[in-house]
Amino acid sequence: MKSPLLSLPGAVPAEGVDEGVAAHYGDLFREQRALADGTGFVDLSHRGVVTVSGEDRLSWLHLLLTQHVSELPVGEATEALILSAHGHIEHALYLVDDGTTVWAHVEPGTQDALIAYLESMKFFYRVEVADRTADIAVVHLPAGSIADVPDGAVVRETPYGRDVFLPRAGLEEFAASHGPAAGLLAYEALRVEQHRPRLGFETDHRTIPHELGWIGTAVHLQKGCYRGQETVARVQNLGKPPRRLVFLHLDGSDVHLPVPGTEIRVADEGPEGRRVGVVTTSVRHHELGPVALAVVKRNVPVDARLLAGETAAAQEVVVEP
Repeated sequence: MKSPLLSLPGAVPAEGVDEGVAAHYGDLFREQRALADGTGFVDLSHRGVVTVSGEDRLSWLHLLLTQHVSELPVGEATEALILSAHGHIEHALYLVDDGTTVWAHVEPGTQDALIAYLESMKFFYRVEVADRTADIAVVHLPAGSIADVPDGAVVRETPYGRDVFLPRAGLEEFAASHGPAAGLLAYEALRVEQHRPRLGFETDHRTIPHELGWIGTAVHLQKGCYRGQETVARVQNLGKPPRRLVFLHLDGSDVHLPVPGTEIRVADEGPEGRRVGVVTTSVRHHELGPVALAVVKRNVPVDARLLAGETAAAQEVVVEP
């Protein structure tokens, strides 16, 4: 769904899964600095929006999600996952309840599969699931922003800023009063700095929550049964995940960033050494320079010097080995 904010001066469209919103508006580092200073906003209107209403909404979602939501306070933001029977991550939901409805935004294009799964699990529960992507857009106000939100808008307030659900028809009016706009590349740079994983970027078909540090933030370890819980409990109590998320400081002398999927090797073994991981997201940060998130094998020494393709990389631990 193409955002009307692509008509703003300097807007350059994002590509791939993020198609439909602006990658940037002509000055990536200025946009990053604005967000870091708590000003401006980010257009996330390409993300899917799903609502669950009805008096059983919280108790029902509690049975399906990895997060404890049966007593979720009104207005309190949380995030949750849906796992496969084998404990692999299938969906990531960013939630808030407004007292009558649970609002969630999800990765672009994943809402149809999510809704199909939720509908298949309704049984006798008094819930209604709806796809609101066509009429509701998400925008992000950064941490520290003192900007007002439109009357009636639903807000998820997190340590990283506020996600605002507002009528899609009001996007241009919102932009006019809450600028300057920052593109998705600026938002992603701060996400990488904050070590926050993203579904479809840091995950693949076999990712389990422990590998990305989602235990605690999106997975509650003291709640009732949900699909995939056996894997979560077994790894938590008896073992270690096979991989771990790391933050990489990349050699700034290289002109090009290593693209997602670039193989990571131990530098001491040379460019033909064994593959120990892959780059998942790489960005240019306004203060840190070129940095990335990557997933590597758990047994890679934390002090090992790495190569991301041909680019030297120093790792910073995100998930303990």
